[in-house]
Amino acid sequence: MKHINWLRGVVCSALVLGCLALLAPANPALAQGLSGTQRQGTIAPIPIAIPNFLGDDPKLAADIAGVLSADLERSGLFRSLDRASFLERIQDVNRAPRFPDWRSIRADAVVVGKVIRRPDGKVGAEFRLWDVARGKQLAGQRFTTIAANWRRIGHIIADQVYERLTGEKGYFDTRVVYIDETGPKQRRIKRLAIMDQDGANVRTLSSGNELVLTPRFSPSSQEIAFMSYGTGQPRVYLMNLATGQRQVVGDFPGMTFAPRFSPDGQRIIMSFQESGGSSIFEMDLRSRRTRRLTNVPEAIDTGPCYSPNGDQIVFESDREGTQQLYVMNADGSGVRRISFGNGRYSTPVWSPRGDYIAFTKQLMGRFLIGVIRPDGTGERILSEGFHNEGPTWAPNGRVLMFFREERGRNAGPKIYSVDITGYNEQVVRTPSFASDPAWSPLLN
Repeated sequence: MKHINWLRGVVCSALVLGCLALLAPANPALAQGLSGTQRQGTIAPIPIAIPNFLGDDPKLAADIAGVLSADLERSGLFRSLDRASFLERIQDVNRAPRFPDWRSIRADAVVVGKVIRRPDGKVGAEFRLWDVARGKQLAGQRFTTIAANWRRIGHIIADQVYERLTGEKGYFDTRVVYIDETGPKQRRIKRLAIMDQDGANVRTLSSGNELVLTPRFSPSSQEIAFMSYGTGQPRVYLMNLATGQRQVVGDFPGMTFAPRFSPDGQRIIMSFQESGGSSIFEMDLRSRRTRRLTNVPEAIDTGPCYSPNGDQIVFESDREGTQQLYVMNADGSGVRRISFGNGRYSTPVWSPRGDYIAFTKQLMGRFLIGVIRPDGTGERILSEGFHNEGPTWAPNGRVLMFFREERGRNAGPKIYSVDITGYNEQVVRTPSFASDPAWSPLLN
């Protein structure tokens, strides 16, 4: 049995998974077709049938199936078929579906499941994913969790389906920490908040008595770094999400972005002002010793981010006159410029896959979200708006979130997601205005 810890409030709950069967490899035809359409920037969604799950609590079963369906639909890579078109009524999840019935409605895959409430109050669930064309089972698992965690069952099933049919890791069983904004535009109250990646289960992490900015997840997903102006100057905190406890990293005059973690979670990287410019520093979180990585007088070096293996660092700098992107080795050597387009580049973030760096770009009064390869090639814009900013990657490197503030006296920021192809941009709905999103790794 495999134990998966998931934070809820300040209590760590356990979700236990037992593998039923992973009987066949992902459908090669589906995975190859999807890969082809990605390269062309267009998507032909996979038609998938998701009947309401069976169980002794029909509403709960339907809700979990709904979470699964919504996750896959929102990715833009799947199209959930209308349940009114289904010819077969599933009555036993352990029996193979009648594949001709599903082929006749042009379903490429079928997901069947069952949900029960156990005598101990927990929820048990199981699912099976079937390849309709080949008549083969692709995946199946059983889950047990406390009732409050029922949504996570849908997210984990969605990740399994996504991976088996696309060949890529899923990203649904994740959370996003962000800044919740309420009140009039000139007197906004900003709180740390956290939610599931689909905007559900929002809870605040701070009271609103202090200005908080730019939260960042650690690789473990159980700790965040953020910047606070509660003392009148920038102070960096680490917060344990399991306990809610904070610890002070330090006060850093002139800091504008919170630090980012190294891939091993043992270091943070940041920039702060010294002698009219700003330089990049690395801090060991165990010893609290800092190491200076850049030192160009009067230049503003800021916004650093590690590569996935920790060997390199991307940052923004105006050292050559305009705000551009640079990459250097982790020890500060080998600095090289990678952006040469018009406009000002900022907030670089390295993809978890290592293949792209996301950025914000200001050009002719517009704010653009784009990506560029680490060698400076392949720059392309994914989204543009009046004020787009702050890209953050899904853990599979396939999707980005960012925030956009619209024009207007009463307007405020909202969080959006977009596929790396620039396809499928959509708003992530939150109870209040929202900014500065940071995406967690997959939950353990």
